[in-house]
Amino acid sequence: MPGCEGGYYVEPTVFGGCSDDMTIVREEIFGPVMSVLAFRDEAEVIERANATDYGLAGGVFTRDITRGHRVAAELEAGVVWVNHYNLTPIEMPFGGVKHSGLGRENSRHALEHYTRLKSVFVATADVEAPY
Repeated sequence: MPGCEGGYYVEPTVFGGCSDDMTIVREEIFGPVMSVLAFRDEAEVIERANATDYGLAGGVFTRDITRGHRVAAELEAGVVWVNHYNLTPIEMPFGGVKHSGLGRENSRHALEHYTRLKSVFVATADVEAPY
């Protein structure tokens, strides 16, 4: 890559013929790496995708938008994109489930994650109480 000579980076990489026991399939790789796995049907895809300790994000690519919604609802991931990947507008909460992520980023949900609600009532005079 021009300008990155001698630097530390990973070029976009696609691994084909992967199996579920491979490290690149089982663990989160924070880089431009894609693992390609064959599957028989939708149920198998969902079962295998959810059979991990992680759940930051997932993507569904399909011509059938109803299927896209159905699979997205079943995936155990904090964010699921349908027919695109990694577009995260600032108003959209982003974060994982299981052992992925640290709460939510973006949107008002991030403020809730980084703050703690506390109620304090100070009586400055006698207060009538029903108990």
